[in-house]
Amino acid sequence: MEKILLKNVTRPDSHLLQNYIQSGGYRGIKAALKLDPDTIIQIMKDSGLRGRGGAGFSTGLKWSFIPKDPDLPKYLACNADESEPGTFKDRVIIEKDPHLLLEGIMIACYTIGAAVGYIYIRGEYEFGAKRLDQAIAQAYAGGCLGRNIFESDFSLDIIVHRGAGAYICGEETALLESIEGFRSQPRIRPPFPALAGLYHKPTVINNVETLSCIPSILERGSDWFASIGPPKSPGPKLFAVSGHVKHPGVYELPMGLTIRELIFEHCGGMRADKALKAVIPGGASAPMLAAADIDTPMDFESLAEKGTMFGSAGVIVMDEDTCMVKTAYVINRFFSHESCGKCTPCRDGTPWMTQILKRLEHGEGRQGDIELLESLCSGIFGNCFCALGDAAVMALRGALNNFRSEFEYHIAHKKCHP
Repeated sequence: MEKILLKNVTRPDSHLLQNYIQSGGYRGIKAALKLDPDTIIQIMKDSGLRGRGGAGFSTGLKWSFIPKDPDLPKYLACNADESEPGTFKDRVIIEKDPHLLLEGIMIACYTIGAAVGYIYIRGEYEFGAKRLDQAIAQAYAGGCLGRNIFESDFSLDIIVHRGAGAYICGEETALLESIEGFRSQPRIRPPFPALAGLYHKPTVINNVETLSCIPSILERGSDWFASIGPPKSPGPKLFAVSGHVKHPGVYELPMGLTIRELIFEHCGGMRADKALKAVIPGGASAPMLAAADIDTPMDFESLAEKGTMFGSAGVIVMDEDTCMVKTAYVINRFFSHESCGKCTPCRDGTPWMTQILKRLEHGEGRQGDIELLESLCSGIFGNCFCALGDAAVMALRGALNNFRSEFEYHIAHKKCHP
């Protein structure tokens, strides 16, 4: 398919303002400035653009929740934290085509009436943060940011806010707490950010990839965008593929292709031509699927029907030699370590799961451990402030549902299944 999000990344010096403009950049914001905000919101709804950060919520609908009061300060926060294991798609845009992201932020801010936009970027993305700072400086110097951009009545400032490497900051309300200078912990909702977000003012929070889709929609129209991929999950999508494939990397493809097509047609198949065993379709928090499910389309609805989720489209591929008990242990250890500690089910439950999984992995499993893990999952799921505890549970349940026999073998034989 035609490259939309990655069209500039292979061009020399694609991060420079003059090269972005030469490739057609900033035409989307110029088109947006000629329209009223309600019209843009309707265009976003008609396009079918859904959030690319994991939740898959309608972008136009999210924008429509912002109050129309012109005297009320409003903000936009771009979630560039990208700390979900197996996910590295936003990083490509940030480092290779930062002006595409800036243009998307401009359009979003103009639409909701925000005069300030924040880019919250994870602490490990040091090079990406420098690229964003350089791009913003170029945009100010070129009249694309600041007062009366493109000789219009619209003024905008964009600020890069660097995180400190905490996974929880990918949760939108914890992200807002971090920008405000507080400890990064989720807020109780309601109120939701659309009414009381950053500094308790109406705030829209969008992912990097989501915002990067917006300029082309304004330039080419909602019908064009909606024609790509399945009707309920339209548009181009970035898939970050890692693990046991011959050609890992970031691929721009329409949603709706199958897992089999992604792995064997675009990624060159399995490394060393080994058999496929399991796939995590949407980052570490998405329940894994077995090899029998690889003809499942990669879209929100199809994956949900299979008991997993599209998430961030961070696809982790595992071959026949992968131990599912060790995989579950490593994933759960990560979530346990990254728990912010605010709520008891997550703070206490995930370390217990990690301890049991460690015991299983090291040949010290006991009869009843699997049932104990399932009991802990029931106590955690749906009882936490945010989705972190649920993510740990879903990842473990995916392993147990598809590979329970391996857990049983570890208990009975004190070692991995041969």
